[in-house]
Amino acid sequence: MLRRKLHTSWLIAIASVCVLVGVVMARYVDQTLFAPYVWLFTSLAMIGTALWRRSLYLILLVIVGGLLLGLWRGSVLQSQLVVYEKLYGSAVTMTGLVSEDADTGRRGELVLRLSNLEVGGHVIAGKSWVSIMTDAEIKRGDRVVVDGKMSEGFGSFSSAIYRAKLLTVQRPEPGDIARQVRDWFADTVRRAIPDPQAALGIGYLVGQRRALPPELDEALQIAGLTHVVVASGYNLTILVRLARRLFVRVSKYLAAFAASGMIGSFVLITGASPSMSRAGLVAGLSLLAWYYGRQFHPLVLLPFAAAVTVLIDPSFAWGDLGWQLSFTAFAGVMILAPLGQAYFFGDKKPGTVRQILGETIAAQIATLPILVLAFSQFSTVAVLANALVLPLVPLAMLLTFLSGVGAMIFPSFASIIGLPANWLLQYMIAVADYLAKLPWALSEVMIEPWQAVVGYSVIVISCIYMWRVTKYSLRESNIVE
Repeated sequence: MLRRKLHTSWLIAIASVCVLVGVVMARYVDQTLFAPYVWLFTSLAMIGTALWRRSLYLILLVIVGGLLLGLWRGSVLQSQLVVYEKLYGSAVTMTGLVSEDADTGRRGELVLRLSNLEVGGHVIAGKSWVSIMTDAEIKRGDRVVVDGKMSEGFGSFSSAIYRAKLLTVQRPEPGDIARQVRDWFADTVRRAIPDPQAALGIGYLVGQRRALPPELDEALQIAGLTHVVVASGYNLTILVRLARRLFVRVSKYLAAFAASGMIGSFVLITGASPSMSRAGLVAGLSLLAWYYGRQFHPLVLLPFAAAVTVLIDPSFAWGDLGWQLSFTAFAGVMILAPLGQAYFFGDKKPGTVRQILGETIAAQIATLPILVLAFSQFSTVAVLANALVLPLVPLAMLLTFLSGVGAMIFPSFASIIGLPANWLLQYMIAVADYLAKLPWALSEVMIEPWQAVVGYSVIVISCIYMWRVTKYSLRESNIVE
């Protein structure tokens, strides 16, 4: 019995879960214990041996090896972040690279997320959250120097500087070319489509939520539609599926090449945020499996992708809400949605509308406990809003793209070319505005962490029940098809 062979994929899944647990544990242990490289080599040797032999009795090596690998990676970063303890509460001059598009805060301040940090001429690890009152134009890829009092960070940020003073802004040459291409195309779209419709269409197309007017952004949040105007797996999934279906009749190689190009381009244009890093990795692995005629079980793919991302940046697992939501949403799409479709509709393959609605509802259910725990509120109109808007999002993306291309080729007829997209986007804005203004659109609920755990326990038990009733094979779940 103990010598029975296990499939390699399940050993990888177990090791990945243990890596995640180890990274989380690294925050609560002395970083000097597991930071030495001997633990890295030990963990790799243990996991490698278990994967080579694949015997059941070696599963303990996978568990211990995964934990040690996570503890080592988390401890290495923790040891690099010790320098912040001496800086908290002190006035510092910080140099950093703007890693994502700047946000506008509630008081009109500019919010920056900085990486590649330097303080006092010394390079330090981690990321910083900085707010500045300035009229300066700061874009992703710029290098800024700010002055202010450093505070303890939150989520995946190692530090924060509130109301910092902007000293200098430097835009490297050639700089962030992908961001420049995105902004150039967005300006072209605006020749054909007026704002705020253009901002919404661009948000669908490239996930540029920060270009939305504040009132529209708030309406989308209340209506539960924000997920389609952020750089997320949903936008990427639409583009990858479109590329695959357009070219698969020509050749499978061309379809895979076009879809992989779409993944790389989208990640570059939107920026490698935690959610996009995860989405790109999951989509890429799913595409690879489809091309070679293989199947990734979601219970293998999702833990593996999560483990890879936290090994790259352990801070994702230490409180990055976007990272947590992105993985729970994908779990809803790849596990809860197909099980629900099979349970309620049997073997009948879902059409496009039913598939989109099923995946959206499943993703919302999967993310609900985290959202309520973090924000103490949830949208009661989200299902209705998504039913009215989501099936039309792929068409809106296509029309917005065609409007931009048409404005480049026929600038004199740009406004006419953009009419179909303009009308469709006006409808979507009207839906969001109407539903957001309903007095019962937003409900406030306070829950404790244990209640969120109970919520996820109910979701897991429901999935197990539907799987046992339907006998559905989750290996058939692939986001690129």
